[in-house]
Amino acid sequence: MKYRPEIDGLRALAVIPVILFHAGFELFSGGFVGVDVFFVISGYLITTILIDDIENKRFSIINFYEKRARRILPAMFFVMLVCIPFAWMLMMPSQMTDFSQSLVAVSLFSSNILFWLESDYFAAATEQKPLLHTWSLAVEEQYYVLFPIFLILAWRYGKNRAFGMIVVMAAISLLLSEWGWRNKTSANFYLAPTRAWELLAGSITAFIVQKRGVQKNNFLALLGLSAIIFSIFAYDEGTPFPSVYALLPVVGVVLLVMYAEKDTFAARLLSTKVFVGVGLISYSAYLWHQPLFAFARIRLIEHPSLTLMLSLSVAAIILAYLSYRYVEQPFRNKGQLSRSRIFIISILGISFFTCVGLAGHFYPKEFEKIWLSRQTLLTQNMYEVLSKPSNWSALDEDTQEKRSCIFNVTELNEELERKILECREQYDKGILIIGDSHAIDLFGSVDSRREHPFLIGVTQGGCRLHNNYDHCQYDRVVDFLNAHPATFRVVIYEQAGFYLLRERDGTKGSRSMFTERSIGERIDNVVVDEEHINLVLEFLYALSDTIKVNWFLPRAEPHIARSFILKNGCNYQYSYRPNLYETFEVLDTYIDNLVRERFEGRINTVSQNQMYNFDFPSDFMNCDTIYWTDGDHLSASGEEYFGKRLTSELLE
Repeated sequence: MKYRPEIDGLRALAVIPVILFHAGFELFSGGFVGVDVFFVISGYLITTILIDDIENKRFSIINFYEKRARRILPAMFFVMLVCIPFAWMLMMPSQMTDFSQSLVAVSLFSSNILFWLESDYFAAATEQKPLLHTWSLAVEEQYYVLFPIFLILAWRYGKNRAFGMIVVMAAISLLLSEWGWRNKTSANFYLAPTRAWELLAGSITAFIVQKRGVQKNNFLALLGLSAIIFSIFAYDEGTPFPSVYALLPVVGVVLLVMYAEKDTFAARLLSTKVFVGVGLISYSAYLWHQPLFAFARIRLIEHPSLTLMLSLSVAAIILAYLSYRYVEQPFRNKGQLSRSRIFIISILGISFFTCVGLAGHFYPKEFEKIWLSRQTLLTQNMYEVLSKPSNWSALDEDTQEKRSCIFNVTELNEELERKILECREQYDKGILIIGDSHAIDLFGSVDSRREHPFLIGVTQGGCRLHNNYDHCQYDRVVDFLNAHPATFRVVIYEQAGFYLLRERDGTKGSRSMFTERSIGERIDNVVVDEEHINLVLEFLYALSDTIKVNWFLPRAEPHIARSFILKNGCNYQYSYRPNLYETFEVLDTYIDNLVRERFEGRINTVSQNQMYNFDFPSDFMNCDTIYWTDGDHLSASGEEYFGKRLTSELLE
């Protein structure tokens, strides 16, 4: 295959935005599309190689896997090896367990599956996972394993039919991703079936270029380049991905590959020494950046400054050059390492990291003892307090059976609906709590009072009325209430408050609005999200036709990291960041006024901030327990502690 320097330049255009996006530079809000650019490039290059080998009757699956092993494994193993001592020194026990599991998953080319399974509220903070970025490598590796086998089998039916099969598979994958972002957002993001179309777009391009050659079209090449650049700066974390939105950068890459002939402006730009140089080390740069960022975030009590993150980004490029020069290149040289030695090294590496990972997974207590022995007495005491279990989950089925008519589930089914109707006969009208994981906290607080024998929660983390994905519980709840309107005397809704806020520049609300600021930093540039609030109110207003509705407005969230608590202990004067509490008071007032002005006062609003009247530090923790966990949820003791401040009339 003829070398195309502009492809290496395109790799640079992919990796730099990814690094700067993960570093936290808001300008590169869509930098994550660099991964999609990589997918298309990989699909194009691999398919070009395969077509050439098949047509010239020199295809060998062993040769193909050998080349992939030389290209991928040495640098990846080296980065993983360097990560282990830093994980040992810096990570807390729960983080070390997660890291150990990721060592196994990365070794077995399945880290995307692991991170999909971990993608819930109980997972360690994603930005503190050193190997999180390997999910995309796992998707590519799965493609490398399966696609050559598929292509050699499909080729038996002819080249054109093989091409047609790829087009059909790509279309199905794209449609699946469009369904997935609405219904299974995490699986859609991490798993290969909804990412395959991006790789297959590269494969389709390879067939076309192999037949027609690279065409010269300045306009289309520049259009493709512009599409990629636009998505890097215009997209953000709120953009559904992958979905049809991903077509913009994907088609952009396709246009560049097909029409950026060497004399076009786009090709000349991407073929400059700077772009090509960074492109050559892009794989190593991608490998290095996330561990550097993750360990910095673990090590520092406060969120790393942008200056530090920029320095680490530069460090990733320097390390990338060194690993490219002294790891990647030697292992690609067949004169230095034979095929058998490459396979032996690969098997030994996979075995070593799998064993290390399994040891960390199966013997977490041993690491915990060692970790605690290195800590001060203050940290040991705080660790014991923080290790007490939280209570924000729907009750399991066994517990539900024991609790009779008090249970919290993620969704309704026919059996549960029959049980609820039986409870109605037994106890008269009950209380129904709906919402996201914050509603789970509220359920625990109400339940802790032991005043309501008929208390049902239908709550699910990540499910809020302004997103209401198909897998969420709300539509089934509404159907049940319409069919049985006399079952409950009140429906109570609660959700996390930061999703009802946004930044002034339009960036949708997230925890990072608070967590990326130091404890003493003032919260400014955060305003109410009118769109999300209206969507919630419209749903509740419609529901109020059937039943009384109370909206427990969002409580002010402290967002204080565990690492900060471990260092400062229980006697520290914990407080909200300046202006954070006031921001939630503004949110309360806005919703309250909107209900009166537009929704006829038919929705009853309850200010949790007034009801609980939070007084920090006493309402944050003491030396025996902590009332909050992970920054915005209540702990088990917190649910009971604040439950005492609930009054019966608020639940009527």
